[in-house]
Amino acid sequence: MERSTRQRRAIREAFLEAGRPLSPQEVLDLARRRVPTLGLATVYRNLKALVEEGFLAPVHLPGEPPRYEPAGQGHHHHFYCRACGRVFELPGCALEAEGLLPPGFRPEGHEVTVYGRCPDCP
Repeated sequence: MERSTRQRRAIREAFLEAGRPLSPQEVLDLARRRVPTLGLATVYRNLKALVEEGFLAPVHLPGEPPRYEPAGQGHHHHFYCRACGRVFELPGCALEAEGLLPPGFRPEGHEVTVYGRCPDCP
């Protein structure tokens, strides 16, 4: 079992505070509020460990480096702000409604990303 360090706690708290998927740089910026000497290499090491222990899950967006979010949230989609680059969670899934696929098709999974501007961006 991985020991809990001050850096690891600061990284966990960054995700809980943000309430949205974060890039490694966003994690660094938020976690440095608690641990000013935190470095990007430490963030990457801890992100990997937190994914392995099941606390985080990667969020893959086409053409973008991975973001991370707390694991175990159930099926949902994401909104990518083209102006500021932040990613937000969209709860639930409208695509799970019956009748969207042609007869005989059996879905095995899907990912949806909505692109646009968040309320903070003009």
